[in-house]
Amino acid sequence: MADAHKSTLSFWHPAHLMATWFGAGLLPKAPGTWGSLAALPFAYVLLLFFPSPIILLGAACFLFIPGCWASAAYATSLGTPDPGAVVVDEVVGQWMVLAIAPFTPIGWLLAFLLFRIFDVLKPWPISLADAHVKGGFGIMIDDVIAAIFGMAIMFAMTIYAPQIFVLS
Repeated sequence: MADAHKSTLSFWHPAHLMATWFGAGLLPKAPGTWGSLAALPFAYVLLLFFPSPIILLGAACFLFIPGCWASAAYATSLGTPDPGAVVVDEVVGQWMVLAIAPFTPIGWLLAFLLFRIFDVLKPWPISLADAHVKGGFGIMIDDVIAAIFGMAIMFAMTIYAPQIFVLS
């Protein structure tokens, strides 16, 4: 398997920058976690300037299409179908769950954990998409499905246990 650092694309190529989320996916060990962490400051700034979760959800939707292109281009440059260094899919998924989360430290921590749990464990149908959908779309879609699972649980927690989001 090709090494994530040996892409035929220049580091500054737009597909490389987007797919690795400005290099976060190239950090050692657990690139998906690094990608999810790297999504947080961007989300924070978006919500500071545009304080609506719809903006964050819209940003995730907007990033999905170029994310498919960048993922496919980067994977092709390595000659591997789903390189670990591709983390734009984690950014999209993490933003989706953050859009539902209360804008509090506990809300964001839970959003981060929920997304990572579903992204790593890949229960059905996430595992089905991961195994059978190929290309840039395939790289991206399993994280979107994982995010939908995280969003559903986050939504339920905000309705049925809102007190957990308040620091005492």
